[in-house]
Amino acid sequence: DMDELKEYLDIIQSLDPMPGASFGEGVSTFVSPDVFVYKVDGEFLIVLNEDGLPNLHLSPVYDNASENASSKEKEYFNEKIRSAAWLIKSLHQRQRTLYKVVESIVKHQRGFFEEGISKFKPLILKDIADDINMHESTVSRITTNKYVATPFGVYELKFFFNSALELDDGSQVGSESVKALIKKCISEEDPKNPLSDERIGEILKEHLKVNIARRTVAKYRMAMDIPSSSRRKAHF
Repeated sequence: DMDELKEYLDIIQSLDPMPGASFGEGVSTFVSPDVFVYKVDGEFLIVLNEDGLPNLHLSPVYDNASENASSKEKEYFNEKIRSAAWLIKSLHQRQRTLYKVVESIVKHQRGFFEEGISKFKPLILKDIADDINMHESTVSRITTNKYVATPFGVYELKFFFNSALELDDGSQVGSESVKALIKKCISEEDPKNPLSDERIGEILKEHLKVNIARRTVAKYRMAMDIPSSSRRKAHF
């Protein structure tokens, strides 16, 4: 009856519709990529996301606005028109610079875009700056808080810059590749018998042919907020 139904409704309305929200750390931040990289017929296509950019242009209303104006008014009009034109040109230049930077990153990190993080190469700002004939500070600014959608997920552009580790044959591997392999090893380990940092170093030697000290493995592990093997061990 209606009285019983009301009791049920009162109980339902007292419940939390999002019980997991109390375990979160605030409002989720959703990233809209600034650039998209697609693989088309074996080549990579770079598309800038211009949804958030206004389509600015000088209004024709002002073309003849200063015809009957005084010299002081004409000077004012011309100053404002030059300022507007500079802003529009700067926005276009920013987009061109972003495109060139991403194009260079794709060229340097092609292995990543082909096969994923295991093929990550060492890369520094200077490499990109030299490639596109721009200053390092310009590359640093354009890659700050900018995101790219890749075949392997969305990443901040800063992510593609990483230090190098020497391989036995004299070549180099990116530190992010090493971190990814460490994370993979730990995710697949036996919880009853977790891998020690020393054993992870041996696995890295087998797979990447890189000599890496136990303390370096520990440093990378801690940087990823992964506890030591003794703390990862499952107790049954």
